Amino acid sequence: MDQTASLEFAQKYLEDLLSFYGVNVSVDASISDDVIELSVPSTDDNSILIGRGAETLRGMQYVISTTLRNQNAAVVRVNIDIADYKKQRAEKLAEKARGWIEQVRETGDSHVASINAADRRVVHKVASEYDDIETFSEGEGRDRRIIIAQKSS
Repeated sequence: MDQTASLEFAQKYLEDLLSFYGVNVSVDASISDDVIELSVPSTDDNSILIGRGAETLRGMQYVISTTLRNQNAAVVRVNIDIADYKKQRAEKLAEKARGWIEQVRETGDSHVASINAADRRVVHKVASEYDDIETFSEGEGRDRRIIIAQKSS
C-alpha cells in the first residue's frame, strides 16, 4: 500500500469508526513528516470522542496505526486531532515549557518532567528555539522523562 493509499485507507477507516459513535463527519487528511494527520471537526460528541485524558483518541490512533501496519502500508504513524484538542493542548504545553526553560536559565538547575512521547516532542521543539538550552529523554517506557538543562560551554 503506497503513501496515497495509506492516507485514503486511514481517512476512510476513521470516518467508519466515528460512524459507530453516531458521528457522521468528513475527516481532513494529510501526510506530514511520514505521519498521517487526521483532523475531525468539532461536534456535540467531542468529549466522548476524546475521552478522559485523551484515552479514546489515543485508542483510535492505535487501532488505525496497527491496522495500517498489518496492511503493510507505506505510512503507519497516525495523529488524530478532534476539534483542535491536540493543537490547543500543544500550545498550552509550549507555554509551560517556556516557563520551565526560563526557570532553568534563572536557577541553572535542570528541570525534569514525566510526560508522554507526544508532549516530549513539543518540549523538544520549543527548546530548539533556545541556543543555550538542551533537552534529552531518559528512561524506558512509561518511566521515560524529559530533562531540560543549560548547555555546557
